[in-house]
Amino acid sequence: MRYLGLDLGSRTLGCALSDKGGIFARSYTIIRHNEEYDRLIKDVYDIVTLEKVEAIVLGYPKNMDDSIGERAQKTEEFRDMLVRRTGLPVVLWDERLTTIEANEILIESGVRREDRKKVIDKIAATLILQSYLGSLK
Repeated sequence: MRYLGLDLGSRTLGCALSDKGGIFARSYTIIRHNEEYDRLIKDVYDIVTLEKVEAIVLGYPKNMDDSIGERAQKTEEFRDMLVRRTGLPVVLWDERLTTIEANEILIESGVRREDRKKVIDKIAATLILQSYLGSLK
């Protein structure tokens, strides 16, 4: 089963893709947006179709106290739009601290600060997806 992992930010959508067996996640792309969700949904649909994705894992930005804030509410709305457009199951997956972890990985890899901003969202999406895939075992 092939999965698409997504990390929805206010200006970018990080994307990761699993292998066909649904075991390993890899970075895929970043889609820039300004909360223009109609266009963004179309772009995701194109990836789903091209890559033959069967399920989507969407990072869920809960607050550290487990409460739901504005960002999480926007994520729920985005999930609902994805379900309507793609017809696929969309799993909300806790993404707390994934951006921090992605940043640490990039620092340890020697990636310069200005270059980290260009890839951090797709690294975060990869961590979200890999965490989900690991939970399936």
